[in-house]
Amino acid sequence: MKRFLLELLLFLSVSGISVWADAGDIDSISPGAADSFMFSHGADSSEFPPLPLLQTALAGYQLLLEERSVRRSDVITIIDFSLPSDQKRLWVLDLIQKKVLFRCLVSHGRNSGELMAENFSNTPGSCASSPGFYTTGETYIGKHGLSLTLDGLEMGINDKARERAIVIHGADYVSSDFIRNYGRLGRSQGCPAVPAELSKDIIQTIKGGSCLFIYVPKTSYISNSPVINKITSITKV
Repeated sequence: MKRFLLELLLFLSVSGISVWADAGDIDSISPGAADSFMFSHGADSSEFPPLPLLQTALAGYQLLLEERSVRRSDVITIIDFSLPSDQKRLWVLDLIQKKVLFRCLVSHGRNSGELMAENFSNTPGSCASSPGFYTTGETYIGKHGLSLTLDGLEMGINDKARERAIVIHGADYVSSDFIRNYGRLGRSQGCPAVPAELSKDIIQTIKGGSCLFIYVPKTSYISNSPVINKITSITKV
């Protein structure tokens, strides 16, 4: 039964991959794709990521958990770079209590674009964001205060994250005030920076081996993602 539920979730996620970038707002989450991961039917589903994105993130998370590439089964972070930076496009979801822990603004790299993140790179020094699945690492105190290391799990797409010092940290340029003044968020050197006032709580919540998925609406990512290709392969078995 568990295998059947996983394959059902994988099928639903992959069938939606090619269309979710054009799907528009999805304001409901259908129940029952996988009983241990779908959220309470009574919750405010407009607070969750779009359904195809949620399903794909959870399918990838399940595979990575089974492969032991991620260690924590209680929480997942999802970033939707199909949205502009003046919208809240980061979610931290509690998979046990079935609720949203955080939903907030998040920056992209300065060479990924202005309002929209459109260009991506895995190259050191590129100052661009990298999409895909990550696992969170250890914390440290750096120039931005408490910061959280990230390890990219997709070869050729984000596997140089640690070499590039791509981390989660707080930043004053991730704020509503910055948006009012400039029409967009400030940009990082490729890091997913979060609001300074939330950074410590977010970092403490997701550190130590949890899953992070950064979605971009690019065929170049979706077609070449090792994780998404594994999902596709499983559904064809």
